[in-house]
Amino acid sequence: MRLVLLLTLLWAWALAQSPSGQLTVALANDPKSLFMPRAADRTASNVAVQIYNTLVAVNDQGQIVPELATRWSISPDGKEYTFTLRSGVRFHNGEEFNAQSVVATWESGQDKSNDYAGNYSLVKEVRVQNPTTVTLVLDKPNALFLNILANFWALVPPAYIKQVGLDGFAARPVGTGPFRFVSRSADRIVLEANPSYWERGLPKVQRVVFRVIPDATTRVAAVRTGEIDIANRLTPDLVAQLQGNNRVRVVSYPNDRVYYLAFKNVEAGKGTPLENRQVRQALNLAINRPGIVKAIFNNQARLVAGFVLPGNLGYDEGLKPYPYDPEQAKKLLAAAGFEKGFSISMGCPTDAYVNINEVCLSIQRDLAKVGVDVSLEFKTSTAYWSKPRYGAVGAMYVDSWSSTVGEALPRLQGALTPGAYYNTWEDEELAKLIEQIGATTDRAARAALYRQLQKRMYDDPPFVYLYQPVIFEAVSARVQDYRPRSAEEYFLKSVSVR
Repeated sequence: MRLVLLLTLLWAWALAQSPSGQLTVALANDPKSLFMPRAADRTASNVAVQIYNTLVAVNDQGQIVPELATRWSISPDGKEYTFTLRSGVRFHNGEEFNAQSVVATWESGQDKSNDYAGNYSLVKEVRVQNPTTVTLVLDKPNALFLNILANFWALVPPAYIKQVGLDGFAARPVGTGPFRFVSRSADRIVLEANPSYWERGLPKVQRVVFRVIPDATTRVAAVRTGEIDIANRLTPDLVAQLQGNNRVRVVSYPNDRVYYLAFKNVEAGKGTPLENRQVRQALNLAINRPGIVKAIFNNQARLVAGFVLPGNLGYDEGLKPYPYDPEQAKKLLAAAGFEKGFSISMGCPTDAYVNINEVCLSIQRDLAKVGVDVSLEFKTSTAYWSKPRYGAVGAMYVDSWSSTVGEALPRLQGALTPGAYYNTWEDEELAKLIEQIGATTDRAARAALYRQLQKRMYDDPPFVYLYQPVIFEAVSARVQDYRPRSAEEYFLKSVSVR
């Protein structure tokens, strides 16, 4: 009798440890790719990260912790990182994870077809010491290299990616992560628990379904009825409708993300008035950003003076956001030789961000008041980011950039490094400063460089700095242990449903 009872208890315990239930998460836009080097926006990376592991990870406290590497050492000159790899880990297709997987990740990641090839090509050599030891060699020290590994170097299986190619891999990705890819259709992506996942007791749900629901009102309605469990990128007005609903809770947090109107001095921007510094200063003054924050976001956003946000390393409290001053904007335009204004085009990612259409239309109206006639080009997010240097749209465009590392460097590198996939503004002095920041490992010295950069970007702006939002999400009460981070990241392996 005791044996029967013991077996029953063990069986019940085993069932309790097994993944169970389905978690359904809404996506505000269709992810461009589930291959991490091509996961061009936060929506894409939030789906992709569930499939993969990296050598190291960033925990909820912002600390670098082991993942597929159990330990590592850094050479005195900061150029060589040697990792001891975790044994006994297999990819979803059964391939063994080892040092050759690191080589394959490096080789496939730096392919020029990838959006983020630069995060892989900064490694000049991968030395395989043995199957569980590998050394990554950099050209020069990089202050955020471990963070780059944690955020981008999703490990891939060598034989499979060689067999199917990068496009084939992107269509059916394979990793070592807590969830494995099942299917993708026009409006949904389905993942299931990895039965051989190496972290004991994880994941906790058997199935994750991502549903593409661009309309925020529809997302709120779906979470209210229980059709979905998590809805993000919601407006304050929409989440107010959920007050008193004990089946849904609202999660809010300041987002480490800058929204901006960007200029081009290459391709479509070459030879336009945007090349004139006074014009760019005028556009910063001409847009009623306080009005946007109040009318469109119900004051649930804050104005920013640059790409370095409060809480980021080196934030300069002395720099104040450009004021709204259309009369001064007109004077600057006249001084630049554009007293009668000019015409120009502006791209807008119609389904990507909260209230972004309204923001773009507000910018268009404000610029018209100072004589700048803006032709709006609305594009779906997939089309918007489909070409290097925002080649799908004209001389100006609206977008945003987040950072997951507590510093502005990733967004600075992505937006302003010559040759980067998303770079549309070439400025040799800015590029040198950004390179210097990236190579400066001393935090105090790096903070001083950030302040120098901010002043330079304020006086000679490559962007109009719009706002930093507060993020609102609606989460079903049945969801447990969901903890989004300030860059809108979420990791679902510890989430359970009841």
